[in-house]
Amino acid sequence: MVAAMAADALLGWPSWLFARIGHPVTWLGRLIGAVDRGWNRASNPPALRRAAGIAGALLVIGFSVVIGWLLQSLLPPGSIQIVLVGVLAWPLVALRSLHDHVAAVARPLLAGDIAAAREAVSRIVGGDPSALDEAGIARAAIESLAENASDGIVAPVFWGALFGLPGILGYKAINTLDSMIGHRNERHEAFGWAAARIDDVANFIPARLTGFLFVLLAPHRSEALACMTRDARRHRSPNAGWPEAAMAGGLGVRLSGPRIYHGSITNEPWLNEGARDPRAADIDEGLTVYRRAMLLLAGTLAILAFA
Repeated sequence: MVAAMAADALLGWPSWLFARIGHPVTWLGRLIGAVDRGWNRASNPPALRRAAGIAGALLVIGFSVVIGWLLQSLLPPGSIQIVLVGVLAWPLVALRSLHDHVAAVARPLLAGDIAAAREAVSRIVGGDPSALDEAGIARAAIESLAENASDGIVAPVFWGALFGLPGILGYKAINTLDSMIGHRNERHEAFGWAAARIDDVANFIPARLTGFLFVLLAPHRSEALACMTRDARRHRSPNAGWPEAAMAGGLGVRLSGPRIYHGSITNEPWLNEGARDPRAADIDEGLTVYRRAMLLLAGTLAILAFA
């Protein structure tokens, strides 16, 4: 996993390679899309759609785990296996991509170009950014950084460190299922129920680990710990609140809160309520915390590997 993190930090996933072969997550997406189209029938009653969703999720996860196990079993033993597993796991660790996407929001916002910052933040958040001011853009970028540090790096590395390629591929299947069908809408309320619940379980430990990494490396460590332990459970997600609350306290800003989502206002509770709104400079500070946390994670894994 350290090798995978190092490869991604140095290279990312090159655009020329994506143009030629795509990306493992897009391959998973095609499989999940086919299952959704074939098994999620609007004419079926909710109970049957939920059962189909459970079966579909288990099929995709099981297929991914088996592929990972087959690939790993074919590799020669010893140090060469470590390198090759790292190469195969490399595209499943979104370390550089997350950093670059969030930095792309900070740059125009620091220069006062709100329109360009809105365009950049629209690539990493699901809501409509057209009405966001500087504070709203900065808040969305920092929240995305904190949550995706857990989902995109810490969680796949955690499961990969435990179980190798079967672990990291199985996790990416779980996370992609949740992002595609784990929604509370008419089509996926029943069919995506299992995908959302499995994702909650898979991210339980990594989300809390990410929060503690941020606490250790935040500018205001005591405030980060206090905010995380106080406010994490107030978040709508059972997991995302941990890294987000730690980041909010660590930077001395407030995150989450009421927002416009799909044309309606959602009254989400504040994380670190009473603190000031974030500014463009806080995105850069959040990226500094993120880089240090990922270095600490990689260093800890390296030490454990040779312990």
